[in-house]
Amino acid sequence: MGNSRKEAVPASTQVSALNCVDLSCPDIQTSVSLLKQACLDSGFFYVINHGINQELMDEVFVQSKKFFNLPISEKMKLLRNEKHRGYTPVLDEHLDPDNQINGLMSCCMDKGDYKEGYEIGFDVPEDDIEAHKPFYGQNVWPTTDILRGWRQTMEKYQQEALGVVKAVARIIALALEIEVDYFDRQEILGKPIATLRLLHYEGQISDPVKGIYGAGAHSDFGLITLLATDDVPGLQICKDKDAKPQIWEYVAPLKGAFIVNVGDMLERWSNCLFRSTLHRVLGNGQERYSIAYFVEPGHDCLVECLATCQSKDNPPKFPPIKCETYMLQRYKDTHADPDT
Repeated sequence: MGNSRKEAVPASTQVSALNCVDLSCPDIQTSVSLLKQACLDSGFFYVINHGINQELMDEVFVQSKKFFNLPISEKMKLLRNEKHRGYTPVLDEHLDPDNQINGLMSCCMDKGDYKEGYEIGFDVPEDDIEAHKPFYGQNVWPTTDILRGWRQTMEKYQQEALGVVKAVARIIALALEIEVDYFDRQEILGKPIATLRLLHYEGQISDPVKGIYGAGAHSDFGLITLLATDDVPGLQICKDKDAKPQIWEYVAPLKGAFIVNVGDMLERWSNCLFRSTLHRVLGNGQERYSIAYFVEPGHDCLVECLATCQSKDNPPKFPPIKCETYMLQRYKDTHADPDT
């Protein structure tokens, strides 16, 4: 890594050395080996040469900042709806309730993540039968007189990011010794629950002792997550959640790359061979922006242990579960009541 990225990470902190998967590499076995090692070790890796040009990535950050710079009265008009689309205010999520709520000092009334976000899914027309399912529906969009070109930028990026996910998923399939197009099936990535989430950390200084985080410790729900970040550090991972004390390592920003991590459903598919690792965000007083793309299978996908990941001596660790069932429970656990 170049000196600029090393200097971006605060001194006296441990930085995780992550594998880097090059999607333009002609040697697929090298990519499979690097990805598999990363998923066994931490569930986190970089992806470079992914095909999304830097101009589009930069424009998404520009447009994201324009939205978050709007007055709070304007942002609240686009408040997150029951389809999980729209604006999520600061403290809306409590990703680590044991520390953020139960562990807070009784005199502290603030509970939740010190970040605000905006969620965008794939638009499904109201007269489509699929629109009645959770997580499918229509987006909430800022009007063009407020943010011209905003919707077009986000939709273009969302489509291109899904292409990156499909390319990474094919390498994952080979690493799990299953058919290369296993995750391309209609019920998985043919019509996924895919959420583009713009995130803004306002500059709060985190204090884990008091339960104050940019984003509390959590694992992601789905298949994989693509994360693009600015050059402000903050993301940390914990490779061993059961260690006492837990050891947290920073993930350094890497210009133009995605940070990719394994989600809970891929961990279930792989019988815990691939790891859905705890991660969190600590604020250091600087504003920070990131763009997360969470990809889960379709509602009716049954997530169950792959044949290549089980044996007589290593039976499935989780029962089969429908994606929709799992997602609804996780959202209920981590989001504040919309009425509050």
